Amino acid sequence: MSSPRLSADARREQILDVAIQVFGRAGYYGASMNDVADAAGVTKPVLYQHFDSKSALYAALLDEVGARMLQSITKETADATDGREQTIRGFRAYFRWVAHRHDEFTLLFGGSARHAEEFAEQIRGITDEAAAAIAPLIAIDIDPEHRDTLAHALVGLAEGASRRLVGLGERFDPDEIANEVSALAWAGLRAVQRPAASATMPGQSRAADGTTSVNA
Repeated sequence: MSSPRLSADARREQILDVAIQVFGRAGYYGASMNDVADAAGVTKPVLYQHFDSKSALYAALLDEVGARMLQSITKETADATDGREQTIRGFRAYFRWVAHRHDEFTLLFGGSARHAEEFAEQIRGITDEAAAAIAPLIAIDIDPEHRDTLAHALVGLAEGASRRLVGLGERFDPDEIANEVSALAWAGLRAVQRPAASATMPGQSRAADGTTSVNA
């Protein structure tokens, strides 16, 4: 049975929503364009009017899912008043996204196509965008490069915890997990200090003129 007639833009959005479910559950290599067309209630020619290949559809899905994830985080943290609240709310938004949108998470971070060369650069770009969104939330006095590295570390922390939770196949409380992970992250961030221009070794002291001497 075909689906109701929609505008081109609405049809494209509908196909994307359906394809997220199809690819999220079957994986890139396990799903076909026939599967997507059947699930969307359209013919293959209609599907190919919007996406000229399976890889083009999947690339569009990655962009769509990445944008949804980032939007959920930035919206939740927009009016946070301090670094701790930003950290908590950012993780809360992320884990809620994972909990309620398993197919999106699996497509972006758990699918076999993640390691395919044709999508690897695109996924790295999405990860970089996530880190760039998180970096301003790291309210500590460090240089931008160091801040960017820590932002990528936080992305990895959240992704690793999510893989574990989704892999268990059990329901979880996203707010509870967010509180635990954000507490871990916040404790670590509070311990971070700007690296000294030149550190002294144990048993050494630094004189007022900047020279280093060995203590007897």
